[in-house]
Amino acid sequence: MKKRTVVFLVLLAMLGGSVLTLALTGAGLSTQAAPTLSSLADFSGGLKKDEAKKIGTALGLIQSNYYQDVDRSKLIDGAINGMMQSLDDPYSSYMGKKTAKEFEETIEGSFSGIGAEVSTENGNVVVVSPIKGSPAEKAGIRAKDIILTVNGESLHGLELNEAVAKIRGPKGSEAKLTIKRSGSPAPIEFKIVRADVDLETVKAHMEPGKVGVIEITQFSLNTAERFKQELSKLESEGMQGLVIDVRNNPGGVLSVVIDIAEQFVPKGKAIVQVEDKNKKREQNVSKGSGKPYPVTLLMNKGSASASEILAGALQQSAGAKLVGENSFGKGTVQTSFNKQFDDGSLLKITIAKWLTPNGSWIHQKGLKPDITVEQPDYFSVAPINKETTLKYNMNNADVKSAQTMLDALGYKPGRKDGYFDEKTAAAVKSFQKAQNLSVSGNVDAKTAEHLETALIGQIRDPKNDNQLKAGIAEVQKEIAATASKH
Repeated sequence: MKKRTVVFLVLLAMLGGSVLTLALTGAGLSTQAAPTLSSLADFSGGLKKDEAKKIGTALGLIQSNYYQDVDRSKLIDGAINGMMQSLDDPYSSYMGKKTAKEFEETIEGSFSGIGAEVSTENGNVVVVSPIKGSPAEKAGIRAKDIILTVNGESLHGLELNEAVAKIRGPKGSEAKLTIKRSGSPAPIEFKIVRADVDLETVKAHMEPGKVGVIEITQFSLNTAERFKQELSKLESEGMQGLVIDVRNNPGGVLSVVIDIAEQFVPKGKAIVQVEDKNKKREQNVSKGSGKPYPVTLLMNKGSASASEILAGALQQSAGAKLVGENSFGKGTVQTSFNKQFDDGSLLKITIAKWLTPNGSWIHQKGLKPDITVEQPDYFSVAPINKETTLKYNMNNADVKSAQTMLDALGYKPGRKDGYFDEKTAAAVKSFQKAQNLSVSGNVDAKTAEHLETALIGQIRDPKNDNQLKAGIAEVQKEIAATASKH
C-alpha cells in the first residue's frame, strides 16, 4: 500500500476536514514515534445488539416517514459525523470518499486555494495559520481569525468539511471572506483570489556574519530531507550559527519533526513524549550528536503542533533560544484509519497527547519565547473597506488602518487614532502623487488598493522584520561570546 501522510495542510477552499497539525505516518500508527500506542490501530466489539437495533430503527423510521426521498449513504455518513462531533474535538473528523480522495491528492500534488489551515471552535471556523506566501497571508489573514461568512454564506455551526467546501473553487476565482478579529470592533472583509499554493516547505539563505536562516513552512514527508540538504549546504559555506524560522508553520508529520530535531538534540536527550489514554508515556530520545554552533528559533501564534515540538525540543534539550511571540498551543496527536473502510472513506482520530521533554503539556497555552519580540503595528493592520471613500472629518477603524499604512510607508499622517484630519489628507495627497493617482486627499478604492500593495512590499522587506533581526542578533551575540573564550 502506498505510504500516506496523515498531516492536514488544510488549505482553505481546497479540501474538507478539520485541522490536523500533528500526525503519524502510514495507514495506522508510526511505531517509531509511539510504540506504546501501536495497539490502537486494532478495534473490536463494534455495535452491541441493542445499539445496532436503535440505529437501524432510526434509519428505517427516517426512510419510511421523511417527507422526501433520502440518500441512505448520506444518512450513514451523517451518523458517523455525529459520533465525531460528539467527541467535541476539533482535530477528530470523518471524511467521506470524495473528501478523502481530495485529501490524498492535496498531500501528493500541487493545488490551488487561498492557503490557510483551519479548525473549529464552539461552532466557529478559526484560522490556525495562513501558509507562508499564500493568497491568504498576502491578503492579511492571521492566526486566530474567525471566518464568519464566505461569499455571503454563514459558516457558523457547519461541520468543517461542509464549511471548507463553501470556500473551494478554481484558480483565479474569488473568495469573499468576512472575518471577526480580536481587537477589531467590526467584522473585516477580505477579497482573496485563489491561486497555486507553493508546497516547497524549506527555504534557506546566509545572512552577513555567517548566520544561516532556514525557514520551514510545514512538516511534510520530504521536509526532513530538504532540511538536511539546506543545512549541509550552509555548513559547507562556513555557517557559524543558525536561525530556524517556524512562524506561521501549522505543523505536520511527527516522524519528520523528530528527524529534524535529532540533528540538534544531543544523543540520549528527550525530543518529545507521547502519552496515550491509559497515561502510558513513551519518550522519544535523540540518537543524534547535537551541533557546535548556536541556534535560535523564531515562532509566533501561528506556530502550531509539530512546530511547537521542535521549539520545545530545541529549547529544553539543545539550549536554543526561542524568539518572537507565544505559540499556538496544540498538544495532541492524530492518526487516520482508512483500511477499515472499503468505500474510500477515512476516519481521523486524536489518539494521544504530546509533552515537551520536561513533561509540559502546552495544549491551549502554547510555548513562551525566551525573547519576546513584537512586529511593527503595520504587520497586523486590517485591510480597508473599499466600498466607502474615506474623507476629511471621518473617524473610524478604516481611517485608522489607512493612517497606519501611510505612517509605515513614510508619509507621516501625524496620528493613527482613526480621525481624518488635515494632516492625514496631506499625507494621502503625497501618497497619491507618488503613485501617479488622482490627487484628491480622499482614500477611494484605488488609493486603498495601492496603499495595501505598497504595505505588503514593506512587510516583506527583511529589514522591517523585527523578529528575524532579533533572532540573528541573538545568534551573533552567542558567536561573539564563544569567540571571546578562545
